[in-house]
Amino acid sequence: RVVTVPGLPAFRPLICYEIIFPREVSASRSGVAAEWLLNLTNDAWFGDSFGPRQHLAIARMCAAELGLPVVRAANTGISAMIDPYGRIVDSLPLGTAGYADAPLPAPLAPTLYSRTGDLPAFLLVLVMLSGLGLRAVLAFRANSN
Repeated sequence: RVVTVPGLPAFRPLICYEIIFPREVSASRSGVAAEWLLNLTNDAWFGDSFGPRQHLAIARMCAAELGLPVVRAANTGISAMIDPYGRIVDSLPLGTAGYADAPLPAPLAPTLYSRTGDLPAFLLVLVMLSGLGLRAVLAFRANSN
């Protein structure tokens, strides 16, 4: 759900891995659009592996897909302020205690993905499968003659 707090732009809180589902994140059931995303996560179970870096990369991709800045607070992982283009504005490295003081970037106008979701990808797959089906039919006809 989108949360409204006096003095803050409306935001969508996301717990841990919820950020990997941009279609679910962009859906607003309240009619209020989020202007930024807050990703609270515990990356401790990843240890010093690729996990925290991959989780951050996914958050960056979500920011770019939806055109929304992301504030990522990770207890042991990589905390970061991510702009709506997916660029890291400020961050704390893996395993570092502290805080980052960065201004919240403004959101972009709704992106193609935030307006259409997975529909373009679905249509592209449908066109490709139709093309393969047509090719198979034409090959079958050519071989049967």
